[in-house]
Amino acid sequence: MQKPSSNEAPQVDPKCWVDEHGDCLYRFALLRVRKPETAEDLVQDTLLAAVKAVDNFTGRSSERSWLVGILKHKIADHFRKHGRETPFTDMEFLGDEMSHKFEDGFWNHDIGPKDWQEDEAVTFSGEFWQTMRDCMKKLPPRVANAFMMREMDDAGTPEICETLGISQSNLWVMLHRARMALRECLEMNWFGRA
Repeated sequence: MQKPSSNEAPQVDPKCWVDEHGDCLYRFALLRVRKPETAEDLVQDTLLAAVKAVDNFTGRSSERSWLVGILKHKIADHFRKHGRETPFTDMEFLGDEMSHKFEDGFWNHDIGPKDWQEDEAVTFSGEFWQTMRDCMKKLPPRVANAFMMREMDDAGTPEICETLGISQSNLWVMLHRARMALRECLEMNWFGRA
């Protein structure tokens, strides 16, 4: 798309959005919500909202950036809606999983995190991200959502707490536990594989 002059309206063609941006939007949504049907619905809602708001597109960013911005809002709305509907039991998820790391009430240092000596090109391959998605699926939804908003979307603490309806202290605990569980899962399924 060419940048319009300051007096000229940007030329957009909503009929091309699915072909040009659909896959990117779907991958973005799927990584965050981890359910294909939900990701498809969010992309559809995004495209519908974009068609309704196409006159507001000023061309200050690319069409894709504009669409991703709308999708981020749709995802946040999804988290808000489901955050209110989901009872808060996420803090319990790591109790049993972490119990093997303690002996007589003390941390077992022999079982601690390993050093990751992996080639960066391999780590960021499609296969790695599939393993990461599989590990994310093992987290309770709100814990995974908090992690995604913080680490992937770079959302701030107030925004995450408001969106998920949690306190700041709950957020820190959720993020810590998500990182620990993801690290363990990746060590077993990616870095520790033969």
